[in-house]
Amino acid sequence: MTANEKRFPLNLSSVVDQRGALRKSPTAMPQTAMQNAAIHTKNLKNNLPPLAKTVVTSSISNASSASKREPDRISTNKALPSAGMGMVSDKIRQAMVARVAQQGVKDNLVLAALEAIPRHLFIESGLASQAYIDASLPIGHHQTISQPYIVARMTEILRNGKNLQRVLEIGTGCGYQAAVLSLVAKEVYSIERIKALHELAKNNLRPMRIANIRLHYGDGMLGLPQVAPFDGIILAAAGLEVPRALLEQLAIGGRLIAPVGGRQQVLQLVERVSQHEWASSVLEQCHFVPLHQGVV
Repeated sequence: MTANEKRFPLNLSSVVDQRGALRKSPTAMPQTAMQNAAIHTKNLKNNLPPLAKTVVTSSISNASSASKREPDRISTNKALPSAGMGMVSDKIRQAMVARVAQQGVKDNLVLAALEAIPRHLFIESGLASQAYIDASLPIGHHQTISQPYIVARMTEILRNGKNLQRVLEIGTGCGYQAAVLSLVAKEVYSIERIKALHELAKNNLRPMRIANIRLHYGDGMLGLPQVAPFDGIILAAAGLEVPRALLEQLAIGGRLIAPVGGRQQVLQLVERVSQHEWASSVLEQCHFVPLHQGVV
C-alpha cells in the first residue's frame, strides 16, 4: 500500500492528515446559493432574457432502507430533445459552459453535456432567471441543485477521460446531475431517499426522454448491490466517511467521488486498486448537504 493508499472507511481526520493543508478553491461553494444569486442578480437582469417558468422542487439527498425492487426506468426509445427545447437561448447556456471551462474543467464531453441539458427545467419558477449563473439554488426540503461548476468538476473527475459504462449516483434530487451523467455514461443508476422527490425527479426527467437513467427509491448508503459493480460512483451529500457498502460496489479500477466532512468538507477521490485496497486523494474544498440514512 502506497502513502496515498489507505483502507476504508476513512474519517475526515485521516484524509486531512494524509495530505496536509487543503488546497483553497477560488470558486463558489455549492451551498452558498443565495449569496451567489444576490451577487449575480443585477447582471442577469441586464443581460439575460426572461425564462419560461417551470415549477420543480426536489432535493439532493441520499437514500435509505434496503429495497430490492428494480429501479424505476426513465425510459423511452427516443433521444434527448434539443438543448434549448424552445425555452431559452442556447447562448445563455454556452456562456455558462464557457465560465465553467475558465474555472478549469477541460473535458469536452462533460462540457458538451452541460451545454445540452437545460438546467432551467430543473429550477423552481421563482428562481428560473438564475438558472445559468454559477451558483447552487434551493430546490426544497433544505436541499439544493449544485452549481454548474461542481457538477462538471465531479463528472470530469469521475470520467477521467474514459468511457463510463455503469455509474451510480447517490442523491437524485431534482435529476439534473443524473441528466448530465446520462450523456457521458452508458447506464446511470440514481438513488433518492425522499419519496416525493424521487417522484418529482421522474416527472422532471420523463419529458426529456432519456433512455439510460434508472431511478431508485431506497437507501443510498447501501448502494445498489443487485446491479453492482459500478465503474463510477458519485455522491451528492457529505458524510464523515465514505460508506463501506459503496466502496465494495466499486469495480476494480473504478472511481468514486464524494464530499467528505462536517463543516469543513473536501472532495475526495477514491480509486479501487484491487479486491481489498483503495487509494484516496483530496482534491479541493467544497460544501454539500449532509449525508443521511433512512427514507422519508
